[in-house]
Amino acid sequence: MAETSPATDSALLALRNQIDEVDRELLSLLNRRASLAQEVGEVKKREGSVAFRPEREAQVIDGLKAANLGPLKSDSVAPIWREIMSACRALETPTRVAYLGPAGTFSELAALGFFGSSIVKVPCASIDEVFRTTSAGAADFGVVPVENSTEGVVARSLDLFLTEPLFIIGETSLFVRQNLLRRDNSLHDIQAVVAHPQALAQCHGWLSNHLPNVERRPVASNAEGARLASLDPTLAGIASERAGSEFGLHVVAPAIQDDPHNRTRFAIITHPERHPCPQASGHDCTSLVVSVVNRPGAVHDMLVPLKQHGVSMTRFESRPARSGQWEYYFYIDVQGHPDQPEVAAALKELRDVCAFFKLLGTYPIDVH
Repeated sequence: MAETSPATDSALLALRNQIDEVDRELLSLLNRRASLAQEVGEVKKREGSVAFRPEREAQVIDGLKAANLGPLKSDSVAPIWREIMSACRALETPTRVAYLGPAGTFSELAALGFFGSSIVKVPCASIDEVFRTTSAGAADFGVVPVENSTEGVVARSLDLFLTEPLFIIGETSLFVRQNLLRRDNSLHDIQAVVAHPQALAQCHGWLSNHLPNVERRPVASNAEGARLASLDPTLAGIASERAGSEFGLHVVAPAIQDDPHNRTRFAIITHPERHPCPQASGHDCTSLVVSVVNRPGAVHDMLVPLKQHGVSMTRFESRPARSGQWEYYFYIDVQGHPDQPEVAAALKELRDVCAFFKLLGTYPIDVH
């Protein structure tokens, strides 16, 4: 190993001293920000308003990214400031967040990415339990997967929006890197791969090529699959590296998802009696579910108000109504906020032509 010269050592020491000084300045400024956040919290308590406002945090991050001159990358701004805001928010009140557990799931990563790490984590055994826990008030918010770029919608989440009194106040998307995890660092003697059905589907090609005769066993979550694999050397799980570390497993094969750009979109849900609808942030999405009478041209008539008022539809999914009459519910995302006149007019006319209409939420588009 080459030795550094005294001049190099001196230059490095000087730079490190400057970094230490900047770090102390940052700490002082962060504590000043935290003090202001505490004052804001006291004002909110007197007014009876909520601590977490997703539209406000989205505006803060957008403003900072626009003002960023570098060399810090703008993509790094959002996660840094989410952690700062999370720590400051925790001084006001603890935020309880339910998600599909156990530790190490992508749902947990999505929750930490959206709210920051200064939260009270409430892991749940199923998506149904996330909805129930949030609806009952045991958690302030829930995080549920709603769509994957490879496999499409998460049907159970969409179905539960019909029956549970919850609505969406935010969204976040996560790059999903699936890894084959196992106690032994080998592909030999694997009898079953255990993972969430979506993960098994996302890795269908790799599993068919490398483990064609191995059973694929669905479980409630990828982290549960990793936990089972940690107990049985004949099993392998599909999960995140975080889950592998959590359960002491080897990454036998990294990034085995068929789509290298595989992403999952998560909805942030809460009860409308405990949290108001986010105000317009300037880049919003409105989600709704509707149904129409089964007659010729009904779906066309349903979409006409959006076109007439210039409202862009960004998602359109159908789910069977389970009535036995070949009827469907349609899940629709549109750009904009109901406070905008054109969006309000389009939604009013759409409601008039629908047999069923439920607003699922209005929220800032993911700013990551």
